Amino acid sequence: MDTSSFLALVRKRQSVRGYAPWPVDKTKIERCLEAARLAPSACNSQPWTFIVVDDAALKNRLADLTADHWLPLNHWTKQAPIHVAVVVEHAKLSARIGAMVKKRDFPWIDLGIAAEHFCLQAAAEGLGTCMLGWFKEDRARDLLKIPADKRLGLIITLGFPADEKIRPKIRKEMARMVRWNRYR
Repeated sequence: MDTSSFLALVRKRQSVRGYAPWPVDKTKIERCLEAARLAPSACNSQPWTFIVVDDAALKNRLADLTADHWLPLNHWTKQAPIHVAVVVEHAKLSARIGAMVKKRDFPWIDLGIAAEHFCLQAAAEGLGTCMLGWFKEDRARDLLKIPADKRLGLIITLGFPADEKIRPKIRKEMARMVRWNRYR
């Protein structure tokens, strides 16, 4: 395996907040969904459901629920031709017991892994994504007919980036975030 190509893909993947008006081929979306489907999860629970919103009117109504008129957040989301709602499902009993014992919310961790698999495949397809955690959850759940006992974890915008430029990644230096053998 060529690990440099994986790092190139990771460097290419970024949060896109401007989309071209071109439609996205369904096979590209399906490959992103397949990448997410193959993600690992605690006890193989696979505690996620992906709702692909490609109906323009419904997508725009969902986009309205991601924006906030009091804060300058997510006013660009209608540009994205596709929104993908990621629902947190109930984990298997073994994962739920493990979560209680270890005080870890495994389904949310698993959801993040699956969502990033989706986004990395999107980058490989030449598509852009942005994971949104800021939205009116109750109204979005109602809009998408998500059962009341489920949580809407993320909304991922998807489409062709309006700007192909890859922004420089401003990250902590390795020495500030990596410890070997002990924290100190």
